[in-house]
Amino acid sequence: MNILVTGASKGIGRVIAQELSSVGNVFVTGRNEEALKSVNSCGYCVCDLEKSCDVLCDFILKNNIDVLINNAGEYIYGAIDKMTPADIHNIFEVNLAAPARLISTVVPQMKQNKWGRIVNIGSISGVMGEANASIYSASKAGLLGLTKALALELAEYNITVNTINPGWVETSLGLNSIEESDFSKEEIVECIPQKRFVEPIEIADLVKYLISDSAKGITGQGINLCAGLSVGI
Repeated sequence: MNILVTGASKGIGRVIAQELSSVGNVFVTGRNEEALKSVNSCGYCVCDLEKSCDVLCDFILKNNIDVLINNAGEYIYGAIDKMTPADIHNIFEVNLAAPARLISTVVPQMKQNKWGRIVNIGSISGVMGEANASIYSASKAGLLGLTKALALELAEYNITVNTINPGWVETSLGLNSIEESDFSKEEIVECIPQKRFVEPIEIADLVKYLISDSAKGITGQGINLCAGLSVGI
């Protein structure tokens, strides 16, 4: 299988790319070329999803991608009345429009092959909502809607579409988002039932399972991997 992982230069995406190298040909994309070069992959594409998605679409077709991992995402913290038009455009473009565009590019070949796997990395904020991150929450909720509709649309072609919704994850993005919020890491951990952040490898292992034949019956699902955060406190 030929796998594309977006946002693979760091964090969750990088760990996913490394983990999937044992099951297929992994291609990666991101904005940092030097970081992409250091990922063990079959090739990379430097791309800003907000500005140059066309470049990545061409890369998908060139490399016959049949497993798409939409991991790249942007986060912004702030009250809705503080969001600028540019903020709103950026979040929806990267978190929702770009994944939809990449899926539309990769699906024709998947249909032809009667096989394909699409895994979106969403967020628990798209399931529950997050105060002062309404634009981010809305974009990730949209990803869940896209997942459910596409699962129905593509089921007859043996193409599965699922979304993983992480909670707080031990990455630079997760830690940076804490700095932007009104809470300390200790206060956040106290609200998580398992009293810990999720490790990126946990997400990578779930992705690995979802693209396997063992998971062929799982489609249209939003799977919460959040250390119990979605259940309550």
